[in-house]
Amino acid sequence: MFRTNTCGELRIADAGREVTLAGWVQRVRRMGGMTFVDLRDRYGITQVVFIDEENAELNAAANRLGREYVVQVVGKVAERTSKNPHLSTGDIEVIATTLNVLNPSEVPPFTIEDESDGGDDLRMRYRYLDLRRTPVRRNLELRHRMTMEVRRYLDSKGFLEIETPMLVGSTPEGARDFIVPSRMNPGQFYALPQSPQTLKQLLMVSGMDRYFQIVKCFRDEDLRADRQPEFTQIDCEMSFIEQDDIINLFEGMAKHLFKEIRGVELTEPFQRMPWADAMKYYGSDKPDLRFDMKFVELMDVLKGHGFSVFDNAAYIGGICAKGAATYTRKQLDQLTEFVKRPQIGAKGLVYARVGEDGTVKSSVDKFYDQATLQQMAAAMSAEPGDLILIISGDDAMKARKQLCELRLEMGRQLGLRDKNKFACLWVVDFPMFEWSDEEQRLMAMHHPFTHPKDEDIPMLDTDPAAVRADAYDMVINGIEVGGGSIRIHDSALQAKMFEILGFTPERAQEQFGFLMNAFKYGAPPHGGLAYGLDRWVSIFAGLDSIRDCIAFPKNNSGRDVMLDAPAPVEQKQLDELQLLIAPADKK
Repeated sequence: MFRTNTCGELRIADAGREVTLAGWVQRVRRMGGMTFVDLRDRYGITQVVFIDEENAELNAAANRLGREYVVQVVGKVAERTSKNPHLSTGDIEVIATTLNVLNPSEVPPFTIEDESDGGDDLRMRYRYLDLRRTPVRRNLELRHRMTMEVRRYLDSKGFLEIETPMLVGSTPEGARDFIVPSRMNPGQFYALPQSPQTLKQLLMVSGMDRYFQIVKCFRDEDLRADRQPEFTQIDCEMSFIEQDDIINLFEGMAKHLFKEIRGVELTEPFQRMPWADAMKYYGSDKPDLRFDMKFVELMDVLKGHGFSVFDNAAYIGGICAKGAATYTRKQLDQLTEFVKRPQIGAKGLVYARVGEDGTVKSSVDKFYDQATLQQMAAAMSAEPGDLILIISGDDAMKARKQLCELRLEMGRQLGLRDKNKFACLWVVDFPMFEWSDEEQRLMAMHHPFTHPKDEDIPMLDTDPAAVRADAYDMVINGIEVGGGSIRIHDSALQAKMFEILGFTPERAQEQFGFLMNAFKYGAPPHGGLAYGLDRWVSIFAGLDSIRDCIAFPKNNSGRDVMLDAPAPVEQKQLDELQLLIAPADKK
């Protein structure tokens, strides 16, 4: 056999045993007549010792080893004289008697160590080498453990794991589809699923009752740290339920994962916050509640005092940074430049310090007397030593989003966004629709199959923009980790929804006739939720990006630099598919 033990397995109790190990050479150290080789596999590192006086030829062979050589070693386990408390195998070493080089290696392009000297692009190009590094390997092990716990939990709740197709029809709503041409049906295309939404609803119509799937989904959209063109969902659907049933069950799953994976026991019910409150007080539908700094609207206090920026504003709002009155002018100028970045878009920033004597000094003192500034400080619940930061704007929604970015930046600067602290909540009562400037029409905020709140259904005819949805998102530390809704199960209501979204009856039948027809055959009340597995793993691993918890991720341009994909295909393939490639626009 290639090995009797792994490189992370041996302990002091194994002293005296003859063992066979196999793995990669992490490093070679030569000390006088001895050579020390750190041998690594997925399970750990074991120190192997080659002694010149016992076998000079063997020691010479060990001296010729390079980093990442694949070798097999036979030897005897011995207690180490100089123990290494940082290794699980640090109490022992293996005195080698045989060395077999299974495969030599070129010098790798970066160091295969916890702290590598390789940049992101280089590590992604040689991802198979990057995966040998302990932090990346641990992320994949964490991902494995999470998927096993998810399956165990859902199985205990009566869910069936059912696969749905990867080649489906294109959908007109939501993000852009990746499309796949069909050779056997020239001029026609499949799409890769953005989610198994309609298929899991059909499973409910079929009586499957409780479905789940750990499934790949695809969206052709611009990328960020928490997005990839292909991602993995824990996709679930249930019949004969209401919103509370789903929230309670999947809150239970979240608590199960926290306990089993992170050893964190969450005993209190997760907070539930209406979408309108999340936007009003945090400027985001995924607020980070690890720290406070709730927005306070200051229109009544600060308007009408001759400061035209505020007098002409549609919104004035502030946050109170506790204990931050010591910020220097340079730091405040940097904050001003931060909010004026193009991606944030604020025109400026007003600040005020509350002194130790309770007086308030602001950057717009000439427009406000002390009584007004004291009124502002009282509205902000500011105390001596606090810093008040204020943003205004012509558009209340945009100004709140700018204030949100400032709040998050202050949380970061003040060390309030601890990755080992978790704040979980449900955001509920989302709007049913949102206005699209690009499309010049109402769009479904979630998807067109979301059920409106029963009490709001009459407004579908009179004021559809005011209708709220039976929709809910779970947010952890300012990251949306999942969301779902109660679904429409009535074909007449579904037809009404398509009408509001601008579908003609013919187009609705063409795109979704299969679902609407299915509703005519006894569709049960149903709803579901999809968790983002990649985001869950990244939160538990303390990562800022989901890329390092995916084995083979794409870069920020959606490219796989290791496989050099996407790439052109041969003309023969295009001919078989009856496709022509239009010349690139040279503008």
